[in-house]
Amino acid sequence: MSKALSCRPLCAACCIAPSITSPIPGMPNGKPAGVPCIQLMEDLRCAIFGQPERPACCSGLQASAEMCGEDRIYALHWLHELEIATRP
Repeated sequence: MSKALSCRPLCAACCIAPSITSPIPGMPNGKPAGVPCIQLMEDLRCAIFGQPERPACCSGLQASAEMCGEDRIYALHWLHELEIATRP
C-alpha cells in the first residue's frame, strides 16, 4: 500500500490527466482525460477543494508516492497510463 502524501504545489496532475464522469460545477457532464478541470485556478489549486459540490472521485483520490513520483511530469504520465489501462 502506498504512503499518502500531501499534494505537490503547482502540480494539478490529478485535475488534468484523468477523465471524470461525475458532474463538476461548470462541467455538468464531467471532463475528458487530458482536459484541465474548469475549477482549476491559475495557481493550479482547486477552487472547490473541501466544498460539498466537489465530486467524490476527486475527494477520494489521494496523493501517493506511487502516483505522484518525483515530479509533475511523472504524475501526469502515471495518471495518463492509468486512464488508458482502465478504459471500458
